[in-house]
Amino acid sequence: MSKQSAGILVFRGNPRSVEVLLVHPAGPFWAKKDTWSIPKGELDEGEDHLAAAFREFEEELGMLPPAGELLELGSMKQSGGKTNYIWAVEGEFNVKLFKGNTFTMEWPPKSGQQQEFPENDRAAWFDLATAKRKLFKAQIVFIDRLAERLKIEMTPEPEQQSLL
Repeated sequence: MSKQSAGILVFRGNPRSVEVLLVHPAGPFWAKKDTWSIPKGELDEGEDHLAAAFREFEEELGMLPPAGELLELGSMKQSGGKTNYIWAVEGEFNVKLFKGNTFTMEWPPKSGQQQEFPENDRAAWFDLATAKRKLFKAQIVFIDRLAERLKIEMTPEPEQQSLL
């Protein structure tokens, strides 16, 4: 069975100005890149998608997601084969309270040394257009789906406008 991950995209604002909460992956591969992610992670064996989404949010941000009506944003298969399942919820999150988990890996490669790194090094709010520029490519679809669910018309990016 291919790998699956689940997550929760928190949003706030009004139809004129919606922001989403994203996390910045850390560790040696991502520390210097401006690539962000929806808080999500892989399912444990036999785990329910929604239960995994809540668990991962708490692990990656240090607290439970806001209470509220969950909007199912569906799934999307990444080019590598993993399928992401994402829900959205309206609410607040104080990024100053961010406290993510850590992981251990061999670093530097082939050194035999194990080092501990934060899984994510920060969380921040972004408007939808900025979020689409910063997110991993396979996650952009969830911003579009959220905008559609909230009946927000997204303005095409400048390079997209020239193709219209």
